[in-house]
Amino acid sequence: MKKGWREVALAEVLRREARPVEVIADQTYREIGIRSHGKGIFHKEPLSGLSLGDKRVFWLKPGDFVLNIVFAWEGAVGVIGQDEVGMIGSHRFPTFHADDSCINLRFLVAYFRTRDGLDLLGRVSPGGAGRNRTLSQTAFLNQRIPLPPLAEQQRIVAHLDAIESRLTRAQKLREEQEKELLAALRSTFHQLEAKAEWVELRKVAPVHRRQIEIRPEGKYPELGARSFGRGIFHKPTVRGDSLTWQKLFQVRAGDIVISNIKAWEGALAVAGEADDGRYGSHRYLTCVADTQCVLPEYVCFYLLSPSGLEQVGLASPGSADRNRTLAVERLEMIKIPIVPLATQREFKKLLDLQATVRAEAALSNQRLEALLPSLLDRLFNN
Repeated sequence: MKKGWREVALAEVLRREARPVEVIADQTYREIGIRSHGKGIFHKEPLSGLSLGDKRVFWLKPGDFVLNIVFAWEGAVGVIGQDEVGMIGSHRFPTFHADDSCINLRFLVAYFRTRDGLDLLGRVSPGGAGRNRTLSQTAFLNQRIPLPPLAEQQRIVAHLDAIESRLTRAQKLREEQEKELLAALRSTFHQLEAKAEWVELRKVAPVHRRQIEIRPEGKYPELGARSFGRGIFHKPTVRGDSLTWQKLFQVRAGDIVISNIKAWEGALAVAGEADDGRYGSHRYLTCVADTQCVLPEYVCFYLLSPSGLEQVGLASPGSADRNRTLAVERLEMIKIPIVPLATQREFKKLLDLQATVRAEAALSNQRLEALLPSLLDRLFNN
């Protein structure tokens, strides 16, 4: 332990404090949630007292230390601020009053983002995984943590604030660059639309599915498409004997992969080389572009544009969410603005630049995600 630091039980600096709410049916209440990995508090949608029913809820007060007993083991802790005045938390979000003469709660939150802090939360959250790991408040308060003098805590918090401020500015800069690039893409595409010939999708990129015969001993790496045009993601590999009524369809590089239940919110993307040979469930459609007249990336960009998404929405009848299933016949009748292939290739260069910017931003974010825990560990242990 660092010189001048001491070890204290959490019970010495925190005291459990619960303020039960008498729920009134016709009043409106706002609940909080807590993101994992020390990423702070978020606000849930308002609920009526009638909707809360007999759920046990408690008032929150600025300066409370709060945690999620179900996900504390992965750093779901935070401090109630002025933005949470008048809000409530369920019984899964116990609150603690701190002795602010000896502990800075933001220092405590920072500690619970270190390896040692997360190990502590894990020790007092027995169980298997996920919702089966519930924190014991008694065991939690009995744990001991390293605590420097208050002035040193404040210095550490100020240092972390400065670093996180720089990281936030860098993140915003990357987001602004991507927005500017997207605006330029849309402007360019809008100019192309004015000169285009509008052709039904079925004539240039019809639905084509490659259903496979599932073998019990076979292994099938699956994929999916994220909503809002955020690309392909890989699912775990499944064994054939774990599949019952499901059907699988093979995906090849260049396919336009479309979720038939989330297409209306942009769950579609072009499969790349890393996705070649993976499988999509019966929930995914694949369109295969005739590359003699159209590039799949060009088609996908239109379908993800405001105009394209409007057409995809019209092809997805239903009420909301999972009830909105994309109809194949309607999908293939969507008209695409076709321009010469050479023009599409020039446009694809801009799309490739956008993909590069996104990949670099994702890599930078991963590095920053790894940097902060490492920095915290050095602050607490060196």
